[in-house]
Amino acid sequence: MDMPSRRSLFWDINPATLDAKRHANYIIERILDYGTDEEVRWMYRTYPRELIRDVVLRSRVLRPETRPLWKQLLAT
Repeated sequence: MDMPSRRSLFWDINPATLDAKRHANYIIERILDYGTDEEVRWMYRTYPRELIRDVVLRSRVLRPETRPLWKQLLAT
C-alpha cells in the first residue's frame, strides 16, 4: 500500500503534498486518531515503533480517548 491519501483522513490539506518522512508526526497523529486497519498496518511498516510511541506521548493534538488506547498497545 502506498502512503494513505484518504481525503477524510487529511481533510485540511492536499494529501498529494505530504512527504512521509518530513510530515511523519502529522501523518502518525492522523492515523492514530482516524486511521483504518490498513492505514495502521502501513504506519507500522513505515515508521519505527519508537517514533510512534514518541508521537503518542508528546502530541498535543491527539484526541483524549486515543492516547490511552495507543499507550496501552505500545507498552509492550
